[in-house]
Amino acid sequence: MQLAKPRVLMFGWEFPPYSVGGLGVACHGLTKSMVRLGMKVTFVVPRAPRGAKSHFLNLLVADRVSVGREDVDRIEGLKIEKVDSLLMPYMNSTKYSSLVEYLKKRGGTIDNFIYSSDSGNFDSKDQYGVNLFEEVWRYANKAAIIAKKEVFDVIHVHDWMTFRAGIVAKEVSGKPLVVHIHNTAFDRSGGNPGQREYEIEKEGFEKADKIIAISHHVKSRLIEQYEVSPEKIIVAHNGIDSEDYCFKSSERHIHNKIVLYAGRVTLQKGPECFVKAAAKISEIRDDVTFILAGGGDMLSDMIELAAHLKISDRFVFTDWYNKSEGEAVMNMADVFVMPSVSEPFGLVPLEAMLQRTPTIISKQSGVSEVLVNTLKVDFWDIDEMANKIVSVLDHNSLKTHLIEMGEKEAKAMTWDKAAFECRRVFEKLIFEYKMSEHYY
Repeated sequence: MQLAKPRVLMFGWEFPPYSVGGLGVACHGLTKSMVRLGMKVTFVVPRAPRGAKSHFLNLLVADRVSVGREDVDRIEGLKIEKVDSLLMPYMNSTKYSSLVEYLKKRGGTIDNFIYSSDSGNFDSKDQYGVNLFEEVWRYANKAAIIAKKEVFDVIHVHDWMTFRAGIVAKEVSGKPLVVHIHNTAFDRSGGNPGQREYEIEKEGFEKADKIIAISHHVKSRLIEQYEVSPEKIIVAHNGIDSEDYCFKSSERHIHNKIVLYAGRVTLQKGPECFVKAAAKISEIRDDVTFILAGGGDMLSDMIELAAHLKISDRFVFTDWYNKSEGEAVMNMADVFVMPSVSEPFGLVPLEAMLQRTPTIISKQSGVSEVLVNTLKVDFWDIDEMANKIVSVLDHNSLKTHLIEMGEKEAKAMTWDKAAFECRRVFEKLIFEYKMSEHYY
C-alpha cells in the first residue's frame, strides 16, 4: 500500500528564535529535516516572549520559521499554531506560581512582561491556570480544539508538559500518538522526581503508540523507571544544523588558557564537578581562567563554592547568555567541559566541535554513545576530569586532533537520520491505524 507523506500535528513548548534550552533547537532541526523528507508539519507552541516578537510572533501568525541567526524565512510544509500559555521550558510548579503571582500584582497587565499579548491586558485568574499542572490541562484543552479542526495523520509530542495535549488530541481524533522523550523527571530532578510529573510522564508512555527516545540512556530510564516495554521504544539520536555554527576568531581579553562550562547551572548539568575540577587544576597552575556561562538555580551556590575553595579570582560567571554571546565565548575557549550528572543527549558538545573547540564530556550523557573524537570521563571522577583538561591544555597534538576530527564528526551528525526514523515510525503507525477500527 502506497502511503502519502505523513501529515504531523506536533506539540512542543518552545521553538526558535526563542529557545531557553536544547529542546527548541532540537525541534527546529528535526522539523526542518522532516519537511525536507516531504512531511507536512503543524507545530503548536505556547505564546512567545515579548523580546522575540520580531521573529517569533510572526511565526505564530504566519507559516514562517527562523532558518538563520537573524533571518526569518518560509519553509514549505511547516505550519505553526499558537496557544496562549505560560508554559516555559524547564518550568516547575514554584516558578509557575511565582509568575502568576507577579502578574496578579501588576493588576493582570501582561504588557512589557515576558509574554506579549494581542490586547496588552488580561485577567490572569481566567487566562492562566492556578498552578503548573492546571496549566498543562489547559494546554490540553486547547489541543483538543486544534485536533478537531486540523487535518493530520499522526500526533507527535515532546516531553512531559505536552503529553496531556497529545493524549487528548488522540482521544478526539482517533489518530496515533508518538511520544518523543528528550528528558525524564528522573534526569531533571537528580533521581527524585515529583509524583505528579512522574504520573503524567508514565501515562504518556502508556497511551503512546510508539516512543522515540533520543538516546539509549533515555531508553534505559523508560524501561527501568517507567516499566515501558523495550519493543515500544526506538532510539533516534539528535543531530545538529552545522550551517548555523562556524568558527570565528574572537578577540581575547583574557590571556590565560580558558576552560569553559556552558549551560544551565543546575544539578543535572554537574556544575559542582566543574568547580571542584577547577580547584584541582588551580593547585598546580596559575595560567588558567574558568568560565561558567549560564544561569540556573545553582548559580549562587557555585559562586559561593568558588569563594570557599579560594578560586574566585580564577572564575568568570556570566549568568544567562544569548546565542551570539555563547558563540563568542565558545570560540575563545581552549577546551569545553560538559560534566553532566545525567544528560539524556547533550547538544552543546556538538556546537563546540563545530566551532573548533576541543570537548570533554561525561560518560553519563547520551551524546557519549555516538561521539568518538572527544574525551570522556565519569562526572564524579574529579581527578580524572582535571587530568583530561590539563592534557588538552598541554598537548597541542591532542588538541589539534580533537579540533580537526571533532569538527568533521559533528558535521556528519545531521538531523536527517532522526527525521527518517520518525517518518518510518509515522508511516507504519498510519498504515496500522488505517487498517484498524481506530482510524476514522
